[in-house]
Amino acid sequence: MSEEKKSHGNAPNKERIETLPGQECPVCKEKTCTLTEMDRYIPFGDKEVLIYVFSMTCSSCKYHKADVEFSEENEPIKITLDIDNEKDMNIMLMKSCEATVKIPHITTMEGGPTSNGYITTVEGLFNRVKKAVEFARDSSEDEEDKKKAKNMLNKITRIMWGQEKCRIIIEDKTGNSAVISEKAVKTKL
Repeated sequence: MSEEKKSHGNAPNKERIETLPGQECPVCKEKTCTLTEMDRYIPFGDKEVLIYVFSMTCSSCKYHKADVEFSEENEPIKITLDIDNEKDMNIMLMKSCEATVKIPHITTMEGGPTSNGYITTVEGLFNRVKKAVEFARDSSEDEEDKKKAKNMLNKITRIMWGQEKCRIIIEDKTGNSAVISEKAVKTKL
C-alpha cells in the first residue's frame, strides 16, 4: 500500500490540512492509522492567531489521540472563567493535551500523554463531563454511586441552563490553551 499525502484548504494561507493514511497504530500495530495535521487561523481577541491541530485515528482498534498548539511559544498559563448564565455556554475554549481542567465540586480532568487536546465551547466541555458521569452511573452497581451521579448530572444541567453558577479553571504548563472571552482571567502558572 503506498503512502498518500493529501493537502487541501478553504483559502490560501488560511487553512492547511494534511493527512497521511496507512500508518502503524501505536496500540494495535496495524497499518490502519491516519495521521492528520491542520494549520488554521482562529480569532483570538482583536487578532487572528495560527494554531496547529494534530490527530491520530486508527480504523481497526478505534484509538484516537489529538492535540492543539499555538504556532508561537507561550508561557505557562492559568485561565479562570466564571460561568453565570446560559449565554456562557457559547464561549469558545482551546485545551491542549497537557492542560488540566478543573470544575470545582464537579470534576478534574488531568492533562498528560493520554489526554486529548481539543477546541470546543463551554457547552461542549460540559457535554464531555456529562458523558463521563453517565458512563460511571451506568457501569456502577453501587446504588449510592448511582445516586451521586444522578445528583451531579442535575447540577450540570442547572449550570448549562444558567440556573447555577460555577467556575472553570484551565492550568496549562505549555501555554497552549485559551478561552476566547473577555470574562476569562489569565495569569501565569
